[in-house]
Amino acid sequence: QVQLVQSGGGLVQAGDSLRLSCASSGRTFNEAATGWFRQSPGQEREFVAGIDRSGATYYADTVKGRFTISRDNAKKMVSLQMNSLKPDDTAVYYCAQTPRTAFFANSDYMASQKSYVTWGQGTQVTVSS
Repeated sequence: QVQLVQSGGGLVQAGDSLRLSCASSGRTFNEAATGWFRQSPGQEREFVAGIDRSGATYYADTVKGRFTISRDNAKKMVSLQMNSLKPDDTAVYYCAQTPRTAFFANSDYMASQKSYVTWGQGTQVTVSS
């Protein structure tokens, strides 16, 4: 059974940076895509960023140019580097993994929560103004 363990997060000021990491215990990591989602109080969970098996990256418009997702297949880990953080980025962040999937994904697939079957425990990111 695949498990995702998240690390990183915390309280920072606007303009600061944070790095989130997501470590997978499963043997299918190299055959799956991984995404990051976030949820603010009273809001729906929303897509933030994703990376497919080919290494292609996908971003929500709200974070494009500020966040960078990357994967290390040897370590079975995906990271989310968040720069120029804003108070609106405050949320609980979740990493998620798809089942075995095609080498090349598309933006609709990566942005849909229904594509993902395994979720991390969530980590709080708070950005003060």
